[in-house]
Parts: sequence; C-alpha cells; structure tokens
Amino acid sequence: MDYLNYPYQSQRMTAIANQGMVATSQPLASQAGLDLLKKGGNAVDAAIATAATLTVVEPTSNGIGGDAFALVWMKDELHGLNASGPAPASISIDALKHKGYDEMPTHGFMPVTVPGVPAAWKALSDRFGKLPFHELLQPAIHYAEKGYPISPTLGRFWEAAVSTFQKKLTGEEFSHWFETFAPKGRAPQIGETWSSPNHAATLRSLAETNVDSFYQGELAEKMAQFSREYGGFLSLEDLQSYEPEWVTPISVPYRGYDVWEIPPNGQGIVALQALNLLRGYDFHEKEAAETYHLQIEAMKLAFADGHAHLADLAHMKTSVSDLLSEAYAKERRSLIHRTARLPEAGVPTRGGTVYLATADKEGNMVSYIQSNYMGFGSGLVVPGTGIALQNRGHNFSLDKAHPNALQGGKRSYHTIIPGFLTKDGHGVGPFGVMGGFMQPQGHVQVVMNTLDFHLNPQAALDAPRWQWMKDRTVWVEPHFPNSIAQQLMRIGHDVHIQVDGSAFGRGQIIWRDNETGTLYGGTESRTDGSIASY
Repeated sequence: MDYLNYPYQSQRMTAIANQGMVATSQPLASQAGLDLLKKGGNAVDAAIATAATLTVVEPTSNGIGGDAFALVWMKDELHGLNASGPAPASISIDALKHKGYDEMPTHGFMPVTVPGVPAAWKALSDRFGKLPFHELLQPAIHYAEKGYPISPTLGRFWEAAVSTFQKKLTGEEFSHWFETFAPKGRAPQIGETWSSPNHAATLRSLAETNVDSFYQGELAEKMAQFSREYGGFLSLEDLQSYEPEWVTPISVPYRGYDVWEIPPNGQGIVALQALNLLRGYDFHEKEAAETYHLQIEAMKLAFADGHAHLADLAHMKTSVSDLLSEAYAKERRSLIHRTARLPEAGVPTRGGTVYLATADKEGNMVSYIQSNYMGFGSGLVVPGTGIALQNRGHNFSLDKAHPNALQGGKRSYHTIIPGFLTKDGHGVGPFGVMGGFMQPQGHVQVVMNTLDFHLNPQAALDAPRWQWMKDRTVWVEPHFPNSIAQQLMRIGHDVHIQVDGSAFGRGQIIWRDNETGTLYGGTESRTDGSIASY
C-alpha cells in the first residue's frame, strides 16, 4: 500500500473549538500539546511540550541542537523571544579560509552554531508557564524511549536525507548520525517503529536539570569534546555563556490589522517589507495574473533588501524603522512595473523547520518555530546523546564587508520566522509557514489570502502557492491555475510548474474570535499536519 499516493481530491475543514487548540505538522505532537492543556497547562506549556515532542517525531526538520523563535500573546500583550545561537567565539573568516573554504560549507562542524532550542523552552517556561518544567518533556521522552510509527511525509523526507547523506557524508565524524537515524543501514520505513534511547536520555537530563546540563553540565562537555576531536570551533565556553534574548516584535499595518514578526536576525522583516509595498494596491480578485505579478515583484524587492542589509541586529548598517518606513515603501513601490524585473538578491533555498501554533481558553496564544536547518542540519550527532547539531552558520557570508559576514559571537541571517496577527490591540492569532526562504513568501500569501481575499484558515493554507527562486524564475504548485501561469510567462516571468508541493512550505494557523473566544484552526495539507483541540 502506497501511503504517499493520493489520486483523488480531498478536503480539510477548519477546526473549531473554544477550550484549547494545537496545530502542528505531526499528529502525535499536536496531541502531546493538547494533553498538557487538559492537565491545566496554558498555551506556553502546550507549545513547549509540542516542540519537545517534535524533536522526536519529526527529526527530519528540527532537533534539540537547533534554534528557535517565539511570539507569545499573554494577557493582552505580545512578547518576542529570539533563541538563535551565535557563531562560536573563536571562529572567523580568516580561520575558515586557512582551512581551505571559500564559502560556508553545508555540513560538518564549520556551520555549527550554539543551539538555542533548550534555552528557549526554559525561558518560555520560566516567564509564562504554569506547569512544572519537567512535566512538559514527558511526552517527548515517552516517544523517544518507546518509539512511534513513521508517518508518510516524515518517512519520505527521512529516506531522501539518508540517501543524500550516504553519498555526501563519508567522514568518521558523521558515523553517529547514521547510527542514530539509519540504524539498519537505511531510513525507517513508513509505518515502521523508530526509537532513540539516547535522545530519551538527553530529554530526561534536560527535564531533571532544567536544561542546565545542556549548557553547563555533562551534555555541554560532550558537545565541546566532540567539536575538539574533529576540529570544530564550538567550545564549552560558548555553551556556558549562551542566553536567549527577549525582543520587541516589529510590525506593519495591513488592511486594518497589524502583522507582527521577530526583528532581525530573522527574515520576518522581508515579509513585512513586501506587505508594506502591497498595501499600496487594491486587490479585487485573488485568481488574477496582476495579483500574482504584484506579489512576486514586491517579494523580489523585499528579498533584495534582505540580502543586502539583514544580519544580527547589532551589526546591521540600516535600521529596521528605515526599511519599514512608508517613505521607503513608496520609493520601492515605484520600481514595480507591468513586466517582471531582475532585482539583485540571494538565491532562496529549501530548509528544515517545524512551526506550531497553540491557544488556550484564557486567550493566550503562541507562535513558535524551531529548526536544525536544511533538514537534519549539519549531519553531526553528538555521540551517545541523540543531539543532532544544526548548520545555521551556513547562511553567513565570507565577504568581510557584508553586514552578515561571519564573526565569532555573531548570529547569522536566520530563515525561521513565527508570525502573529492583531487588530485594534487585540490578539487575532498565530500563523506561520516553515521552509527556508519560502517562509516570508508563505507569510505574505497567507496574510493576503486571509485579509484581502477573506479565506478561512484552512483555505488560506490550501490555496496554491508560488515561490520566487532567483532572477525571473518562479515556481508554482501543480494545481496553480494554468491560464494565470501562461499570463505570467507573457509578461516576463519564467514560470516552472512543480510536480511536487513539498517545496512550498508547511504552515499552521489559529485565529481567535475575541467576542466569543472561539478558536478557528487550519493545518497543512502538504505534510502530516494535524490539529488537536477541545
């Protein structure tokens, strides 16, 4: 039986509840979050439990050794958490060039940065959680120890990763990854049960020590030792000095609402810049070539600015307020014409990330995202721990003049971005679309589907997506209207119809009716998406 073959049209309906809701890309993780809500936890407790479980039940996209960001709506106020880790203090452009690198490599220790995920869980729990921290990790520990059957999309990405890594990762340092994720010499198959006792032991250690073991104790020492053994720069001091940062979210007004993102080093500002350009137009029809043309052109200009200016906020030479000003939007909007342009920008690539949204009966909501980047990240697993290390440093530039130039202690340009919507000072809800440089493009499309075209949350996610790739190249999904694709071609867009929708991001939405408290959720049809609610 082929669990990846769905030849017939199917339909998902908006999930509706009023006591609590968790939306993720994995049913087991959604249920874990809901269980914590039913035990008396709030939206933050549910988000942490869900995120921890996702490191086990979707390791193809995230892990304990990755980074995280969160937007938390708590007691009528929005809070931002940046839990992305910096480059190791001892790394430098000269050091990499001395090792023979002309650009940041994809795998191995060179792109490994300090993991922020465990610190994110602890920071959220300390500030906003209701339940004891150790309780939040129990579902993840259970699945890591007892195992769980592989779901369809998970199995597909896992098999692709193993196939790629078997060809590329031949060094001894990668053997622990294969022992963990391909213990039988292959990826676990769809429906086959997989477990990771080492991962369970690490999660149990995090629960018992309030994550101190990861940054100060035994786990930190194992990471540092592994790094030293294979010429890495990550040190015990890098881990010991790490703290996540509470930040002030940034926003732009759009159609009577405010759209919120985390400030740089995340690329949420790219989505906000594009929306700032697009709010200067009136859109009367979604399925029209002009609508898609304007969206694509605005996105190109926003990415051009992101490529030129976005970095660790402390190292940016251009201010966020300048990039989001109406005067600058008007100037950039004037560059959009009736035919496709060629802006200078980076080349978007695909990534590995999980996004989740939670809401509780008190009106608290969380927009949370965590990632190893590029699927399984660096290809490194710390021996005896199950910790897969991220490769987030791959986004650094080795051009010393660039704002995003590699530097010890500096955070890289970051692709993962949680989104949030408010109206007149009231929380409307969390939204996000994971997937590398597709993320701001997905945010723009979901926001416009909701606010310009009044689609319910499920329909807003189900709508066919486009993705600008580079130059005039635009990918569209298989069910994208062919007549519109042809019209876009005639005005200069190089449109490529993809046979597979997995490259177009995977999202979740929860909207809250502030008058009734009713929750409305949408989940991703492009993955094993699920909503648990009551």
